[in-house]
Amino acid sequence: MVKNLTAWTGRLAVLLLTAAGACWTHADQDIGALVDARLDTGTALADRIWGFAEMGYLEVRSSAALQVPLAERGFRVETGIADIPTAFVARYGRGAPVIGILAEFDALPGLSQAAVPRRQPLEPGAPGHACGHHLLGAASVTAGLAVADWLDASGRSGTVRVYGTPAEEGGSGKVYLTRAGLFDDVDVVLHWHPGDRNSAAAASSTANQSGRFTFHGIAAHAASAPERGRSALDGVEAMNFMVNLMREHVPSDARIHYVITNGGDAPNIVPETAQVYYYVRHPQTDEVVGLFERVVHAAEAAALGTGTTMTYEVMHGNYPLLPNETLARLVDGNLRSLGGFLYDDRERAFARQVRETLSGELPAIDSTNEIRPFAITQGMGSTDVGDVSWNVPTVGFYTATWVPGTPAHSWQAVAAGGTSIGHKGMSLAAQLLAKTAADLYVNPEIIVEAKTELEEKQGPDWHYQALLGDRQPPLDYRL
Repeated sequence: MVKNLTAWTGRLAVLLLTAAGACWTHADQDIGALVDARLDTGTALADRIWGFAEMGYLEVRSSAALQVPLAERGFRVETGIADIPTAFVARYGRGAPVIGILAEFDALPGLSQAAVPRRQPLEPGAPGHACGHHLLGAASVTAGLAVADWLDASGRSGTVRVYGTPAEEGGSGKVYLTRAGLFDDVDVVLHWHPGDRNSAAAASSTANQSGRFTFHGIAAHAASAPERGRSALDGVEAMNFMVNLMREHVPSDARIHYVITNGGDAPNIVPETAQVYYYVRHPQTDEVVGLFERVVHAAEAAALGTGTTMTYEVMHGNYPLLPNETLARLVDGNLRSLGGFLYDDRERAFARQVRETLSGELPAIDSTNEIRPFAITQGMGSTDVGDVSWNVPTVGFYTATWVPGTPAHSWQAVAAGGTSIGHKGMSLAAQLLAKTAADLYVNPEIIVEAKTELEEKQGPDWHYQALLGDRQPPLDYRL
């Protein structure tokens, strides 16, 4: 009965907050102004990290840049957490509740791009922020600073933590932090992601496991003595052929993709070593585990059939996002109260030129001023936030940091992220993170309800076990 009463109280609080706005004290109302006071620092920080464009586990300058304003504000910054040199946690405040804010900052390979509406790499082949993580980390730090200011101004009990989380793009940085217990005493985790529209839908993602499969053969002259060789590349190609046959016999919502990272040295040498890198995805963790095992079996059979040997290394593994509807409805209400934004004339001209490079049916440029309808959705991408969400009540959202219709992981996303278009979406994200954190400090009963929802979705026998096992962080996976 007490548990049901607590749940009812939490739901009532969420409804009151998301209806016409909560009854806030004067100190609570100031959170928006406190964010505004930090935005110039935040946008300058985002631009610096956009220029660094460092890849996963190599983000030395980006991580350090995010830590500086936090340390200057009085956050207690601990670096090198979970055996990751570029990971950090910055703590401010006292007591409960403890609200965590996630900050990413890794770039993607090969997507260097100037802040112009045409393809123009700053450095051909160099990395670029095609997923907007420079904006992500900077907005999260900006919100964390504003929440610290608000805690002091309001005199409320509570702790804010900003987690610097490297290598989201295929490195599973947050999985290592989760496995190390760094979220065990956190009450709620907030996160966000750049996108082309504004949305606080309760979105899930796919679980994901990846591996590098290395085949070892015998080198020989491909013309004069081919019978003495055993081609490692034959092993890779045989594996790929069998996995591609397997696609007919997997669930329709599974995804399997690969790249050959090493195909040998020269055509006239039977390749001694070859390697292929696989990702396996599905909305259900158990399905990913089973599918990955089948991929491993295909690799083993390919080695047997080609007279080679095979070794493989699990590179990363993520759980799917576990939506928390209690928190998602709170964030959705706050997003609607803040509203979207419009481009100025210069930004609209930039957007029109970018859209000339895109294909398909495109949303209106002015859709940046809209909030997408609330829904429970299933996305096909993956994120290491998933592991956090299965252990702590977690909520995220998207804001429009790119021209509407722009896909992630594109040069168009890099270009917009280096302009005021990206800054506008980032500013909205910082406001929403801070406003939601303030709501949770003022209304801890929402946290109680969110925890109850998480426990119900976990089930009575749930136990966390990382998909990447006990491996250490692959600090060299981008080298």
